[in-house]
Amino acid sequence: MNVELRHLRALAAIGDEGTLTGAARALHITQPALSRTLAQLEQRLGVRLVERTTRSLRLTGPGERLWESAHRILGQLDDALADAAGQLAPRPLRLAFAWAAVGSHTVPLLRDWRERHPEVPVHIRRADDPAALLRRGEADLVFLRGRPATDDPHLVHRAVTRERRMAAIPVGHPLADRAEVALADLGAETVALCATAATTSAELWPAGRRPRTVTVPGVDEWLTTIATGAAVGVTAEGTVHQHPHPGVRYLPVRDADPVTVHLAWPARPGHPSTDAFRRHVESHLAESRLAESRLAESHLAESHLSESHLSESHLAGSHLSEQGRPARAGR
Repeated sequence: MNVELRHLRALAAIGDEGTLTGAARALHITQPALSRTLAQLEQRLGVRLVERTTRSLRLTGPGERLWESAHRILGQLDDALADAAGQLAPRPLRLAFAWAAVGSHTVPLLRDWRERHPEVPVHIRRADDPAALLRRGEADLVFLRGRPATDDPHLVHRAVTRERRMAAIPVGHPLADRAEVALADLGAETVALCATAATTSAELWPAGRRPRTVTVPGVDEWLTTIATGAAVGVTAEGTVHQHPHPGVRYLPVRDADPVTVHLAWPARPGHPSTDAFRRHVESHLAESRLAESRLAESHLAESHLSESHLSESHLAGSHLSEQGRPARAGR
């Protein structure tokens, strides 16, 4: 197939911009020239890549796959040419996530990496579909909540931690004063679902007891919907640390399965520090879990010691009371 770089750049721009007009503007060519280039590519491949009507444009299945591959190929080519010309400077490691990275561990993890590897800065990016960034070569590693597609040959992933599910309750709601809630407590409420998070759906509840749901486009809308009292929400624990809100209280959901957080990267890593960062994430989270476990054990031991002292004090007080009590007169 006689496919040229201009064909791949055309498809990449069309997929990015969503319109022929926008893609032509981005490529600095005329729209008729772009249409001819796209037609050539489809003719040479023998497959329709773009569905066009007078009002809309969308990539077909083959077009979507080639669009992602085109980004990856063009990025690798640009790096190779810059390297050959001696112009390739070490680039940052690009880390993406959809919602909350790894919650309270995010900042310590990245600070620790910066101290250990100052020569490899990490650039973070929030995206609605981080896995798509990997497939297009626009990210080096991503955090995902929910298992990635097992049939995707371009991605490798590993579970790195698990998070409790948390209910997001409006301040002032009758449930907000509890220490924890159950799924049944939320079943009578309207539950807000975020379109950019795959951790919660109505299927979390048993069939026949599923709540009403409303879907919102992003985290800001999700938080605002809950804070105004229009709904409640269920999310992973990372959200508590990444997205606190004065109008929302987060409570553990005691009978919901935890959410598994995965780290994913390309099957052929595009950055030389990919494996080092993966090892860093795993070791840092393992050390954090160990420290949290030891702290919990320490608190438990202190609690038992306090209860023991309280019991001893109570017994001693009772003994003194008995000693100081006057004997009853005999009958």
